[in-house]
Amino acid sequence: MEVTLHVLSDHRDALGEGPWWDAVDDTVYWVDSIGCAVHWARLGDGEIGTLPTPGEVGFVVKTVSGGLLAGCRDGLYTNDGASWQLRWKGDWDTSALRVNDGKTDRHGRLWFGTMHDLETDSVAHLFSLDEGKPRAQLDGVTVSNGLGWSPDSGLMYYADSPTQTIRVFDYDSATGGIRNGRVFATDSRSSEPDGLTVDSEGCVWSAKWQGGKVIRYTPDGRIDREIEVPVSRPTSCMFVGSDLRTLAITSALPDAADAEPLAGAVFLVDVGVQGLPEKRFDDRHLPGGCG
Repeated sequence: MEVTLHVLSDHRDALGEGPWWDAVDDTVYWVDSIGCAVHWARLGDGEIGTLPTPGEVGFVVKTVSGGLLAGCRDGLYTNDGASWQLRWKGDWDTSALRVNDGKTDRHGRLWFGTMHDLETDSVAHLFSLDEGKPRAQLDGVTVSNGLGWSPDSGLMYYADSPTQTIRVFDYDSATGGIRNGRVFATDSRSSEPDGLTVDSEGCVWSAKWQGGKVIRYTPDGRIDREIEVPVSRPTSCMFVGSDLRTLAITSALPDAADAEPLAGAVFLVDVGVQGLPEKRFDDRHLPGGCG
């Protein structure tokens, strides 16, 4: 599919990840995972800001109170505008594992996962959090990545990148339970599924790490469209804007950054399809202490 790509700003991330749209403040948020920062851009007036994080950061979402909730190497942090506060510390080996991608479901329940630094050992997990301490929903994960839900919340999509597979689960939106996991789509040897999002038609958009494109899958797993980007490492995507028709695509630097001058940029593209709104996380469901 031929589209016109716009670059959000002159800023470049080492590992841009986790775009998240907040309609309340007309702002797209994303992180630079190894650059240890949260970025935001208000699309209405173009204001852009950056907030350093306590360490490597996998995701950020807004909370009902208007603050930020971020997943860093060792656990979950909140920021109310003054400083970061550790709200829950994970029990994993932080010398080898860190928090990676995370997102809220259509009811505001938080899902997030961890990843192995060397991306070799299947010792990471996928967690969910709605009240109190996070609970592990999947074990044996290597690089927990893309998350998304169908428009009716009956399905959850999930990528463990090194497996080159996107899985789909039956999802109980009332309890946050998953079951009946099966293969939704697979990648070739040349790319891996990274972050993903779901549109209003129930199609899944998946960024392809080392693949230089974002692919749209129909609900039955068939490839419907491909959007090429001028970088080899697109990392994630999210529908943004007042009409939710603009796809924001984050990216990362390659090993030879000089070969890709736009690597690390955030791209905006009108794909002619409407996305689905995101739900803020309810602060009352956060753990009270530090684990």
